[in-house]
Amino acid sequence: MLLIALLAVILIRTALFRPKKVTASKGEDVSFDGERAVEALRELVRCKTVSFADSSLEDDGEFQKLIAKLPYLYPNVFAKCSFEELPDRALLFKWQGKSRVAPTVLMAHYDVVPVDEAAWEKPPFEAVLEDGVIWGRGTLDTKATLNGVLFSADTLIAKGFVPENDIYFAFSGGEEINGRGAVNIVDYFVHNKIEPALVLDEGGAVVENVFPGVKQKCGLIGIAEKGMMNVEYTCKTAGGHASAPKPHTPVGLLSAACCTMEMNPFKAHLTKPVAMMFDTLGRHSTFLYRMIFANMWAFGGILDKICRKSGGELNALMRTTVAFTQMEGSSAPNVIPTEAKMVSNIRLNPKDTLEGALEYITHIVGNKEIDINLLYGVNPSRISRTDCEGWEKVASAVASTWQGTIVSPYLMVQCSDSRHYGRISDRVYRFSAMELTSEERATVHGNNERIKVETVKKAVEFYIRLIKQC
Repeated sequence: MLLIALLAVILIRTALFRPKKVTASKGEDVSFDGERAVEALRELVRCKTVSFADSSLEDDGEFQKLIAKLPYLYPNVFAKCSFEELPDRALLFKWQGKSRVAPTVLMAHYDVVPVDEAAWEKPPFEAVLEDGVIWGRGTLDTKATLNGVLFSADTLIAKGFVPENDIYFAFSGGEEINGRGAVNIVDYFVHNKIEPALVLDEGGAVVENVFPGVKQKCGLIGIAEKGMMNVEYTCKTAGGHASAPKPHTPVGLLSAACCTMEMNPFKAHLTKPVAMMFDTLGRHSTFLYRMIFANMWAFGGILDKICRKSGGELNALMRTTVAFTQMEGSSAPNVIPTEAKMVSNIRLNPKDTLEGALEYITHIVGNKEIDINLLYGVNPSRISRTDCEGWEKVASAVASTWQGTIVSPYLMVQCSDSRHYGRISDRVYRFSAMELTSEERATVHGNNERIKVETVKKAVEFYIRLIKQC
């Protein structure tokens, strides 16, 4: 009888776990010069704003070239808004509204990662436009966002629009190398007692086939992001000739540590952003998955096993992940190294911390012959609210721009400049205003990065709709 009652509860909960009623969002028609928006983005892409941790490798002239182009590409913005450059290539615009009570901050970064030009099908900095697609480094990450923000504002200013509240455009030229541009902008806000009611940076997108059993397009808005740490493992011995090795070489010991970590992953945690995502998207899934997500108290263990076995994005949402990315030993094939090293990149679940993760790794590896040290780390971001106007504005703009999309919170597994804003606001959101295929997403930081012309225009449309609410 107990088993029958349990099964009945599970089935009833599954039957009730249906999509929530959402008022259809039908936005007003948006008009702007789409072709000029496309050409503006192409001009930005032609600037080789590649950032390096070693600043001597950077071409500062290219960064200055991009900044010098902005007044010509977005003349109305410069005519109406104040503009100043802050240290470490930070750019800050202020568009004065009717009130300063609930300001908005729209973010982007204009630096890009390096390219292997020989591996590209098209030149990465010529912004080749072919068959409705613009090829170039930074088209997706994130010059299309910067262009979307400024071009939408330029269009609205030309039409005489004045926002209800102040709007700031905050751009960094060193996001890809964890530069301090965004930090300097936040310091500026703190100094001037500016508390944003809404901050929007890069992050989620409109995507398909990213959630089990859901076929509809999903507009994912990040309300938090995982932390990140790089950990180095070092093993030292006397070395020697490879013809007479001891039972375990430094490389062997490190390999064992790698395998041990992979076989003992961090504990899964169902955090608020992921729970909200499961509750939103799970209702649109197939019966089997709805049963799981409606009854996590009963099937959480099964979901955890699925995540551990499959890895990938779903697993990354549930736990701190460890990816071993680098290893080095001796310089010759017949020499046992006196020192061997490997590095892992770790993405921290919001329930974990840098200190706790380092303790766990040291415990699991359990080998005093291996020194484990933190090279770089940042804790998970603050989790933002969804019960406020800031969230509603972003969600509404997504739903009205991409009709029929399921809008959902989610946990961003990458890091962005937006994490710095957690100290001044609990309404920080992460959404790249684009609809992207899995193939397009794979070109971010990879070869042949490119963007559809229609995607460029949709970004402008999105920001026009959002700004009109601010």
